[in-house]
Amino acid sequence: MNFHIIETGYFKLDGGAMFGVVPKVMWNKINPADDENLCTWSMRSLLVEEGNKKILIDTGMGDKQGDKFKSHFHPHGKDSLYSSIADAGFSNEEITDVIITHFHFDHVGGAVDVDTKGNYIPAFPNATYWTTKAHYDWAIEPNSREKASFLKENFVPLREHGVLKYIDEGEDVKFSEHIKINFVNGHTRSMMVPYIEMGNGKTLVYCADLLPSHGHVSLPFVMSYDLFPLTTLDEKAALYERVTDGRHILFFEHDKDVAMGTVVKNEKGRVVFGESINQF
Repeated sequence: MNFHIIETGYFKLDGGAMFGVVPKVMWNKINPADDENLCTWSMRSLLVEEGNKKILIDTGMGDKQGDKFKSHFHPHGKDSLYSSIADAGFSNEEITDVIITHFHFDHVGGAVDVDTKGNYIPAFPNATYWTTKAHYDWAIEPNSREKASFLKENFVPLREHGVLKYIDEGEDVKFSEHIKINFVNGHTRSMMVPYIEMGNGKTLVYCADLLPSHGHVSLPFVMSYDLFPLTTLDEKAALYERVTDGRHILFFEHDKDVAMGTVVKNEKGRVVFGESINQF
């Protein structure tokens, strides 16, 4: 097993939306906002080498959206999905599988590209893309609150090209020899959280938007973007029951400073951030 952090760039989101009911005087110490109350966030993917498989988890925002869209989210930074995969020593053609945790644009946008004729095509031509039927159905007929996050050009072409497959939902669903997937429903319907055995007695948890940054470890720190925040609270608590054993490392998709880390229970039994880890 080999692991590669794939940085796809940064973007900005409203700080209040990212921290929900938590007062700005608290969250602004974690991720200071600019004059427009926007905070900078990473769009960090993961590439896993497992035998002959090259498995990419999430794809960032991509670069096919227009200037108006970009003006809302201010994508920036020197890194991109393609350049980071190349820096890891691989080509797009070598990717065999793409796990999309959910279809919000900052997680799936890079899954689809545009060819020279303006047609939408899979960005990884030899890969199988993975979601669940429940999440696809949820995204294709979006509720009004999530509609702006579910851009159909980011995922419908995958189905049209016949490269999209469904994973059955359940607890610890086996995806491959070393990867199991759990499902959570607080942020959006049927979001995938991969658990990856690292081969050294540790398990890497790709938290997606269940725990977008180390600043969200405290239970009440729940995004306003979550459709069902009380469900997220329960799902975070269930996560902590598993990962405070010293054998789990959490992968933070949106943390601009901390790629990975641990959580521990303090002397009062409260779950707090432990050790920061920025490379494998």
